[in-house]
Amino acid sequence: MCMPMTGRRLPSLLAYVTTAAAAASLLAGCGVLPGATGGSREPVTVMTWAPDQTRATNMPGMPAMAQAYARWVNANGGIDGHELRVLTCNEQNTNAGAAACARRAVHEGAVAVVGSYSQFGRAFMAPLESAGIPYIGGYGISEDEFASTLSYPVNGGQASLIAGHGLQLAESCRKVSLVRPDTIAGDRLLNLLNSGLRKASHGSAVDIPAQEDSAEYTQPATRARTKAGSDDGCVTAVLGERTQTFFDSFRRLPGQGGAQEGTESGKSGKSDKSDDGAVRISSVLGSVGQPLIDRTGGAHSPFEGAYVTGWYPSADDKAWDPMRKVIKEHAFVDNRVDPTDAGVQTTWIAYTVLKQVVEGLDSDKVTPLQISHALDQGEKIDTGGLTPPLRWRYDDLLGARDFPRIVNHDVTFQVVREGQLVAQKPGFVDVGDTVLAAP
Repeated sequence: MCMPMTGRRLPSLLAYVTTAAAAASLLAGCGVLPGATGGSREPVTVMTWAPDQTRATNMPGMPAMAQAYARWVNANGGIDGHELRVLTCNEQNTNAGAAACARRAVHEGAVAVVGSYSQFGRAFMAPLESAGIPYIGGYGISEDEFASTLSYPVNGGQASLIAGHGLQLAESCRKVSLVRPDTIAGDRLLNLLNSGLRKASHGSAVDIPAQEDSAEYTQPATRARTKAGSDDGCVTAVLGERTQTFFDSFRRLPGQGGAQEGTESGKSGKSDKSDDGAVRISSVLGSVGQPLIDRTGGAHSPFEGAYVTGWYPSADDKAWDPMRKVIKEHAFVDNRVDPTDAGVQTTWIAYTVLKQVVEGLDSDKVTPLQISHALDQGEKIDTGGLTPPLRWRYDDLLGARDFPRIVNHDVTFQVVREGQLVAQKPGFVDVGDTVLAAP
């Protein structure tokens, strides 16, 4: 059984740990990272949750990044003299799991939930709201993250990604097939994609619902390709972890050799646009990312040439250097922490918000009310170019009917070239008006 450790006892314990891997394993075992005490001020306890070892979506890198962040900040005196304690929780990709993690956060005195993933917003927001605990930097997958007054999202969620993806695809795709989860969250994706397509004077996409946790997708893949046609058509899939499974089924279709069949690689110096009319594939960050591209062959991956819409700069951007340094020095040999993973990146940005807010409080004891009040009053967060400056005053909210809490409605257009996700066009694209225009 895991026993609590004080900041005074931990250094003497670590003196007997001979390898970094052993230290990481020991600390992760309790799901709490005490860290070295940062001074006489009271510790700041937060929670990060994400699903792990499930049949659908798994995000183990998010709690692992939170633990690495705590090791780094505590090694440098804590946050404004406060030791940062991170609780982690596996929300199991279920309503019950999400609610259980939220109740645990309340029971263990967390002052915030930071950099977490769950699609079950109704299950976790109610316990947090009852206790007044702010939810900072959720992944952006649930509607409640963009509706609750105690939620402080750092990106525009799926809404901004899908609306922006419509804009990105409209430039090159004559017809678009959208393969998305047959879930409540998935039901909203078509209108958002069409909002982007129509803003660029494009037609509507074909909606193809599919099971979120299917073992194969031959039937929806066949329908998607048929509806996209063979004349500059595009098939976009937004199925989370099952996106790889879908495109495995897609590339096995007779006459379909994957994205490379209709795509010129950046290596040849040619444009990104297909010249032979074959169906092109695309997705959004979170369903397709650098880890998936690496696992499926890099430059020889079926995703070579695919269009991808993201929230943040591409992983090779120098703005990520501080995060990479922390991962290198404090994630030890934890292979869950991939700096190119969108979940890891979101957790880093969320803890950046927490750190700046706590530093601005200058208080011996940090409370949930202090944190939410500071954010509501317009504490402006600089994320080092990873997002626009973040602020959650009433005037900063986008105010979209279903997503009123969006404050960051910028996205980035990326493309896979030579096995790497790189910027298709420089800088951010503001899709706020496109989200607002979605029916």
